[in-house]
Amino acid sequence: MNDLENALQRAAEVISNADALLIGAGAGMGVDSGLPDFRGTEGFWRAYPPFRGRRFEEMSNPVWFERDVNQAWGFFGHRLHLYRSTTPHEGFAILRKWAERKPLGYFIFTSNVDGQFQAAGFDPDRILECHGSIHFLQCVAQADHGIWPAEGIEVQVDESTFRAHDPLPRCPRCDSTARPNILMFGDYGWLENRTAGQEQRYIEWSAAAARGRLAVVELGAGLAVPTVRFHCERTEGELVRINPRDTEVPAGAISIPLGALDALTRIYSREIW
Repeated sequence: MNDLENALQRAAEVISNADALLIGAGAGMGVDSGLPDFRGTEGFWRAYPPFRGRRFEEMSNPVWFERDVNQAWGFFGHRLHLYRSTTPHEGFAILRKWAERKPLGYFIFTSNVDGQFQAAGFDPDRILECHGSIHFLQCVAQADHGIWPAEGIEVQVDESTFRAHDPLPRCPRCDSTARPNILMFGDYGWLENRTAGQEQRYIEWSAAAARGRLAVVELGAGLAVPTVRFHCERTEGELVRINPRDTEVPAGAISIPLGALDALTRIYSREIW
């Protein structure tokens, strides 16, 4: 049995034998659904050609809501439509099957703002979106105006320029510009109340999950924004890292150098339930 086959078999055993499951997901999790992961400037420019010469970190920045709000909503409005119209790949269904069998349950820790786990049928109360969600909005002007769902909000975007057409999303309380409830780069105005509530539920689940064997399955979490990767490494559990590029793991952990869907499908075929 070669190294990859051995790693896949070990992963199947770890997941099958666990009493609880933590799923850690970065941008690479959505690639098999057709979503861009913005890895490197070339990846970002392929997704958004009019922004050639700029970096993702420059455009995912709250300064645009002050400097050029139509440009800001062109970028985020396009992403909102893309995420709404994307069907989660079959790997999500495999994870859900594993998760729902665990006697001590599961939780998802993700830096993704796309809402794909909710779209795949996971319990929203078992998801921690550490960078927020594009499916919720907040007011640019008034922090005390809270967070509200983006349901019913439609942003028309010129895809040749990635500029949004008026009317743009507004705060229902004061009619100021609205923005996504996403933690952007250099962001001091993000309202973390919604994510803080998710974090409290996660802490409570973690305490209960500590009574049994925990499997940590990390998918597509790279080193560029390593929030998920570092969290999974620090968690007390058996780590299975699925990543085709950033494959290094701590001692004792399992590294599977494949994309998310390929790896999950191969592990699932080796189940020992």
